[in-house]
Amino acid sequence: MFTGIIETLGTVQNIQKEGDNIHFTIASTISNELKIDQSVAHNGVCLTVVKLDEHTHTVTAIDETLQKTNLGHLVVGAKVNLERCMQMNARLDGHIVQGHVDQTATCVLVNELDGSWEYRFKYDASKGNVTVEKGSACVNGISLTVVNSADDGFSVFIIPYTHEHTNLQDVKVGDTVNLEFDIIGKYVARLMGRN
Repeated sequence: MFTGIIETLGTVQNIQKEGDNIHFTIASTISNELKIDQSVAHNGVCLTVVKLDEHTHTVTAIDETLQKTNLGHLVVGAKVNLERCMQMNARLDGHIVQGHVDQTATCVLVNELDGSWEYRFKYDASKGNVTVEKGSACVNGISLTVVNSADDGFSVFIIPYTHEHTNLQDVKVGDTVNLEFDIIGKYVARLMGRN
């Protein structure tokens, strides 16, 4: 379980394809603190650490993960949002995030304002996911507050700290991002759909 509060940025050092899987080697300030088998969210995708070196860690994304996320678009040098799983004795600063991406979205607007940024994302509404005004959504692993909620999209406003310390700084119109919708909202939507 995660909070959606990004701990640090990592940089993709190596990408190795093996069958339908891709192994990503990431350099970060937390890599040397990780352990084999540890769960770490990469752009909001929960992946297991399979190899460690002095300043890097390696994770594997299977085909199912690559089909549902933006990880297949990563290139060497790309920045990745990283968050280790939450500790049960800590404050939950973001919202409950599972690290299970529901679908991707396309960035359709980046608007630099006076001291903040507005991003708008459009997604395929036929998958049944919903947002609500002032609710939470996870974009590339970042817990954000939804504004201007619609059936197939929503906006978020980003403060300078978040812009500087996450890979949203590199997201531009046309880019693909990972979305994880609020787990409570998903349960309510499913229950409301029952007869």
